[in-house]
Amino acid sequence: MAQAKVLPQYIAGLSASFGAFCMGASMGWSSPVEQMLTEEEAYGFPISSDQFGWISSLLTLGATVVCIPAGFVIDWIGRRPTMLALIPPYMVGWFLMLFANSVIMLYFGRFILGFCGGAFCVCAPLYSTEISTISTRGTLGSFFQLNTVTGMLYGYIIGGYCPLLTINILCAMLPLIFAVVHYFMPESPVYLAMKGREDDAVKSLLWLRGQHCDVRAELNEIIEETNKNTDEPKVSLWKALCRPITLKGISIAVTLQALQQWTGINAIMFYSTSIFEDVGSSLSGRVCTILIGATQVVMTLVAVAIIDKAGRRILLLISAFLMAITTCLMGVYFQMRDSDEESVASLGWLPITSILLFIIFFSIGFGPGPWLVMAELFSEDVKSVAGSIAGTSNWFSAFLVTKLFPLLKNGIGSGPTFWIFCGIAVLGFVYVLICVPETKGKTITEIQLILAGSKKTNDSENNEK
Repeated sequence: MAQAKVLPQYIAGLSASFGAFCMGASMGWSSPVEQMLTEEEAYGFPISSDQFGWISSLLTLGATVVCIPAGFVIDWIGRRPTMLALIPPYMVGWFLMLFANSVIMLYFGRFILGFCGGAFCVCAPLYSTEISTISTRGTLGSFFQLNTVTGMLYGYIIGGYCPLLTINILCAMLPLIFAVVHYFMPESPVYLAMKGREDDAVKSLLWLRGQHCDVRAELNEIIEETNKNTDEPKVSLWKALCRPITLKGISIAVTLQALQQWTGINAIMFYSTSIFEDVGSSLSGRVCTILIGATQVVMTLVAVAIIDKAGRRILLLISAFLMAITTCLMGVYFQMRDSDEESVASLGWLPITSILLFIIFFSIGFGPGPWLVMAELFSEDVKSVAGSIAGTSNWFSAFLVTKLFPLLKNGIGSGPTFWIFCGIAVLGFVYVLICVPETKGKTITEIQLILAGSKKTNDSENNEK
């Protein structure tokens, strides 16, 4: 019997996750163009700092409102068709950015870009985990975060060295590239099995595993899992979501997604250029921002390589603990600077180093971890909607953090603001330690048993150790 091939799974997973690259480029767009828009009036009309704050944060608000509707749509028309259907509105968003002659057009453009990117955040992680084998699930599930940060780096680089029109054109091309590539990918075999299209599910599995691979056992396992709840008395989606196991999974997924944002990652990424200029770095703010983006890409690659070996939980714990230390150091630096600027004259390296270390530790744990765990926790009948609820938590938290960061920085000072992020990272460590199970190498059934507190599962885990 031929062994399942890995390369087709990687190709399909990377293809789906290229939607995250498109979203990452939209996110990375904000930091390098701030000065172009607010000081140089690159669009030909004035944009205030407050208006730019809305331009930045409306991306995350657009992502917030689409997550739950996207969860229903992907169960209705499928994972692959949903992602392809996002391309026309994506292009509308970039056309608004290209030809904007007012701030209102920029607001609508950024909101639509966030709307489309947020839908990818529901579709891509789910699709990637559904096409993977257990041994590759962690790697494929991490592709989403990898493409997001690579897209951000792309935005930083072109934003640092190109005029605004070129930046917008180079970003607008990305959804078209996604459409061309993903058009040739298969639909998720899990979705096809859910819809009773077993012949199509076999074709999808053969594409993903190799034409000479015997996929009957895997297909039977998928069908058994998808039919498990239909064999029981029919219940509404609301009742299915209210099952104790599902509620526990939702609480874990929602909390991890919120913690990912409230530790301050998007505040640091969106305003990184201005942060570096504030500390008077010898490097330009844009170069430092590109350095941050490159660091995030490299460390996310490391996470992709080790997450199926080390496990999700241990990486989340390490990430939270060390993020707390680095944000505390940032808080100390800015507090000292605000009290006595001369006291930090020789410490300009400290915030830069702390931010780079924060990015490293975020990227190995709280970057990819919440997205991967979100896609692993739920049974098939609620996975898409439950995952979309968790995605909503992520993007609404990102919106609040992005909007509140400059207000807090101006209101209570940069030092206390970073100490708030430090305290949240500490809470994240404690929460993961107490509440988050390890999902590495577990089937959906085994994960559901862990959430239910099955003694049998816990005993088997101890025996394996």
